[in-house]
Amino acid sequence: MSTARSIRVGFDDALAALDLNLTSAMLLMFVVEHGGQTQTALAERLDVGRAAAGSIVDRLEERGLVERHADVDDRRVWVVEATDAGKELSVKIAEIDVDVRRKLRTGIDRSERQLLASLLLRMQENLLSDS
Repeated sequence: MSTARSIRVGFDDALAALDLNLTSAMLLMFVVEHGGQTQTALAERLDVGRAAAGSIVDRLEERGLVERHADVDDRRVWVVEATDAGKELSVKIAEIDVDVRRKLRTGIDRSERQLLASLLLRMQENLLSDS
């Protein structure tokens, strides 16, 4: 848990220059990469409540990085899409992501990273199999 927190803080610190945190950057990047998404889908993807996802979208929308549009199939549903400004900012987010990941990997070779990923996936599966 301490390591997970340190990683989050590392990303948050690096993203602060863009006035973002990891969660808001992840939401924006997901919309840029996958196109328009409902707030419910974004909440599920980020593993946050719908109200929390709505607050993140509100902040990104205020900055002109995303827009909400009524779903053409269901006018009660809002679809969140990246604006041109959001797409431009996503390039900087991706650069920061590369930098932070490079720092995380310092002194850890490929086979060690693969072993770590395998162990973390096994731990995740262990937790999911008990639910």
